[in-house]
Amino acid sequence: MPAKITNPAVRRYTIRLFVLMTAYVLFLILAKWMFKRGMAEGSFAYVLALLPALPIIGVFWAVMRLLVEQTDEYLRMLMVRQCLFATGFALFVTTIREWLQNFDLIAAGDGGFGAAFFWFAGLGLGALYNRLTLGDGGCS
Repeated sequence: MPAKITNPAVRRYTIRLFVLMTAYVLFLILAKWMFKRGMAEGSFAYVLALLPALPIIGVFWAVMRLLVEQTDEYLRMLMVRQCLFATGFALFVTTIREWLQNFDLIAAGDGGFGAAFFWFAGLGLGALYNRLTLGDGGCS
């Protein structure tokens, strides 16, 4: 049985995340399906290609909204540390990758592993960092 979320800010964040990730999956399936069938041309192709990015951008908003809505200062501090770690990690990885690409040491494409992917991975690593350094991983 899943644990009940008692923190109202985290509950709202979880609902937002569920809605945004559901939209992401649906938009991605739609875009891939339409491109594969040659149904995306001209300006519509650009709109369709960017459609799955919108919920990802929404997740950034949801995380920052959680920071604003979190009333517990300690939990907010943990989340800020987690976001700072994620930002540093994403900047580190993408900077290294770009310089390796500049000198043709790795392929120019990122295969879908762009800055957002590394930022989200960094959130997880940031929670681990909080757990290891403070003994507390995040919001509940």
